[in-house]
Amino acid sequence: MKRQFGKWCAWAMILGGLYMAPRVLGVFELNVLLGTAIFALFSLSLNLLLSFTGLLSFGHAMFFAAGAYGTVLVLTRLSGFPLLPLIGIGAAAAIGLALLLSPLLVRVSGHAFAMLTMAFSQIMYATVMKLSHITGGNDGISGFAIPSVSIPVVGVVDMALEQNFYYFAISILGLSAWVMWFFTRTPFGSIMVGIRDNPERVTYLGFSVPLSKAIILCVSAGFAGVAGSIYALFQNMVSVDGVLGPLSSFSPLINCFIGGLGTFIGPIFGTGIGTILLELMSAHPEQAQLVFSLVLIAIVLFLPGGVIMLYWKANTRWMAVRQNIQNRFFKRRIYE
Repeated sequence: MKRQFGKWCAWAMILGGLYMAPRVLGVFELNVLLGTAIFALFSLSLNLLLSFTGLLSFGHAMFFAAGAYGTVLVLTRLSGFPLLPLIGIGAAAAIGLALLLSPLLVRVSGHAFAMLTMAFSQIMYATVMKLSHITGGNDGISGFAIPSVSIPVVGVVDMALEQNFYYFAISILGLSAWVMWFFTRTPFGSIMVGIRDNPERVTYLGFSVPLSKAIILCVSAGFAGVAGSIYALFQNMVSVDGVLGPLSSFSPLINCFIGGLGTFIGPIFGTGIGTILLELMSAHPEQAQLVFSLVLIAIVLFLPGGVIMLYWKANTRWMAVRQNIQNRFFKRRIYE
């Protein structure tokens, strides 16, 4: 009961902090916070494949890019399109790409899956560059206006204001993260873990492993598309290097390793730590990548479970110490 109360208090503090952020932080800090939240959702979408299903993807950025380009292309070519359906179009574009690739991807696993996703990502990179008259190529697409949102009680909310867009984006990102968490808690989440640990047993239980992989891939791609859509609106620009470059391709994977594999919340910690390191080293960009790489190597070598394992170890030790103190207290009461 006390543990549940502590969790509710922690969530209340987090939600309160996110609500108060525009009133406390400056423009730069608020942008950093929102950018971290976007890449946290992107990392969580990859975590569905990596931690829960055991599928390592080197090309997850193609779904991120599909969401970004899908939203921006509709926004710039169809005037008066509502904002929420634009986010849905980004997710639908990523899901459509996953459906197109799933007949090949669901039949492989391990290194073959990783290499195949990287190959498809490179094909998408070349395709976007080839269709530069549509996608803008290296220059990208920029300078578009974000549509306003009409709320029944509040009225029309201007998304050109940074504070309004922050509340909108953080609400979509938080809701998406919660839906992903709930998805892992459903019976299908047990099938995901079963595919990771023993796919033959999942087949014996009567479930189709390829079909289950296709569903998981579409769900993961859809949330990556949501992150890409909000990223494009947040940056007010989408370019091939911005959404398909090395940073977009490998940052979610690095975030998962830093935060901790095998947990849902680990990538969020990993994204926060990675963002803090990069911001601290922003004054020395030449050494930033070196320091970040050394930190990643140190975590892999000395903390293979990720930063989240520090919390679990500290919590386990605290519970042991607490139990020991309680046992001594009760023994003293008995003797008295």
